[in-house]
Amino acid sequence: MSKQEINEQIAPFKWVSSESNPGASVILVAGMYKQDVFDQRADEGFEGGGYDWASLAAVYLAERMPELESIVRFDPEADMFCAYSNDAEALRTFIIGFHEACEQPEVIADLFSRAELD
Repeated sequence: MSKQEINEQIAPFKWVSSESNPGASVILVAGMYKQDVFDQRADEGFEGGGYDWASLAAVYLAERMPELESIVRFDPEADMFCAYSNDAEALRTFIIGFHEACEQPEVIADLFSRAELD
């Protein structure tokens, strides 16, 4: 699968990789996707920033792909979610599944109900 095909499949997440590195990263500018999910728990302090996305992604990873927990890592910033791995195929598996979950309102709301504020 080409970089362009991956990006089309996971938009608005963006796949970042280079020929010289076997790993890859995925980024998302926080606040531009699924903000309504985070707004449901705004009274608890969730804002939809990068750290909130990392909390949500961690729940997804633990519950849906525990075999990848030690392989896929998160490095969020206030305004950006970032997942990365030295294993590009593992990261691709994660982000495709995570994106699919995000596109299912009931699934993402259920997962987010267990996310913890960072």
